[in-house]
Amino acid sequence: MIQRIQSIWFFLAALTLILMLFLPITSKQTTGTEMAVYSSGLFQIIAGKAGSPFKIQSFLPLLITNIAIAILCFINIFNFRKRTFQKRFAVISIILIGGFAFWCSIYAKKLPGGIEGASFGIGAYLPALAILFIVLAIFGINKDERLIRSAERLR
Repeated sequence: MIQRIQSIWFFLAALTLILMLFLPITSKQTTGTEMAVYSSGLFQIIAGKAGSPFKIQSFLPLLITNIAIAILCFINIFNFRKRTFQKRFAVISIILIGGFAFWCSIYAKKLPGGIEGASFGIGAYLPALAILFIVLAIFGINKDERLIRSAERLR
């Protein structure tokens, strides 16, 4: 059924990956400006000036990958009838999120002056949180499999 606990974990993983679109991965203060790396691009925020940040460089491949992995996690919610496929899909999602996190670290080096002196934002820790949610979903899938096997023994 769709209201299993692993559905909630997969939804939280997808939501975590969607939050990466809006939260900075790294940021660095320079003279009067702040540079921030998001999964959508490199932004410049001028201190004392109201308004939205100015996009300096766009990271379109990173953005598309972020959205695609979030959609994959969301789609995995609806594979509840095929538990072994759902578990394999979850492992693939973990590998993809790990690669995505590595790719984010490569893009974080595009800050002017490198990542020396940069502070990591919440977005840098969200892939690890998404992986944790998917691991918890795998535990839920295993628990369902054990429950079904025990019910079949009773027949």
